[in-house]
Amino acid sequence: MIEPTRETTTDFPILKQRVNDEPLVYLDNAATAQKPTAVVAALTHFYEHDNANVHRGVHTLAERATSDYEAARQKAQRFIHAAEPAEVIFTKGTTDGLNLVASTYGEQHVQAGDEIVISIMEHHSNLIPWQQLALRKHATLKYIRLTADGELDMADARAKITPRTKIVAIAHASNVLGVINPLKELAHLAHQNGAILVGDGAQAAPHIAVDVQDLDCDFYALSGHKMMGPTGIGVLYGKRALLDATDPYQYGGEMIDFVHQQDSTWTQLPWKFEAGTQNIAGAIGLGAAIDYLTDYGMDRVAAHEQQLVDYLLPKLLALPGVTVFGPHDPAKHTGVIAFNLDGIHPHDVATALDMEGIAVRAGHHCAQPLMAYLHQVATARASFYLYNTLDDADRLLTAIQETKEFFNHGSGTAK
Repeated sequence: MIEPTRETTTDFPILKQRVNDEPLVYLDNAATAQKPTAVVAALTHFYEHDNANVHRGVHTLAERATSDYEAARQKAQRFIHAAEPAEVIFTKGTTDGLNLVASTYGEQHVQAGDEIVISIMEHHSNLIPWQQLALRKHATLKYIRLTADGELDMADARAKITPRTKIVAIAHASNVLGVINPLKELAHLAHQNGAILVGDGAQAAPHIAVDVQDLDCDFYALSGHKMMGPTGIGVLYGKRALLDATDPYQYGGEMIDFVHQQDSTWTQLPWKFEAGTQNIAGAIGLGAAIDYLTDYGMDRVAAHEQQLVDYLLPKLLALPGVTVFGPHDPAKHTGVIAFNLDGIHPHDVATALDMEGIAVRAGHHCAQPLMAYLHQVATARASFYLYNTLDDADRLLTAIQETKEFFNHGSGTAK
């Protein structure tokens, strides 16, 4: 058995509460993760002791704030193994980072007749920016299909990525299907054809060790709030040569070198892409989350979640009337498990589970083209993190069974 950890009982007080008179089981981690006390303390300390704007003052508070802000950048650099801090740009999150790439590099390099390749499993954040770029530029947007078990069809990827391709943008891990995509192989395919590889790391960076240099991706975006940091903060990694050659798309304070009446010049990386006052407290809080995950160990995070999936997935698949989307082999599945109960709308499933104190997500998960591909309107989704236990998995299984009985036979323990 996976015993309740010190993290569950000490570091995440939000998990101690009761919901609908039941102990909370939080299984909506793909949407956002809970914050350890160390992150909350870092935010409080900044606002109570060091609150000042960065890079703009020589007084003590400004120097302390700047030091902590840039220290967070160095932590993010080490966490994803970027070559240098200048390759780490602070953003609002994954969505902001992907839009930044589309609105800068994409605008500069995609022309009429070019091709952009994504997959049918993409989150809207890694779909709409490329869709709209293709529309603006009169380029072609192509989708890589899936295999029968929900993995990326690499044969189709090799057929879709051609010398006309300029950008390949793929989720490192799916927020619905629970698969990890082979970004390194895709980067090789893209580079062979003169294209770049953009990685959506929202669902991967919190759960597995990420080495952007080993993956050889050209850009990689992640969100702080999914890895136990604050909301409104994220990271965009870009190879220095690409960032140096890319013009900014937001202008104002911080990102300038000299401003004249008729023209301006831009400062050096990474600040060229960080116009205006940034989310300073958010960056410092993200640094605290990275410290927490580094201390915990990303290998340990991945192993813990794999134990949960190894335990839960076969039992879930064995339940009559339950459909699980994505691979049925636990070894190919992350801690994201999307499922439906026959004849019961996913929103009703989520509501019934909430009455048992279990928080899951229901809907299209910002992946409507994938839902159409799967012939589904929506799914329920349970997603696990380092503070979840086998008891959480057992309670989910019991509540699913009781939900089935309640809707199918008018019985059960739903409150």
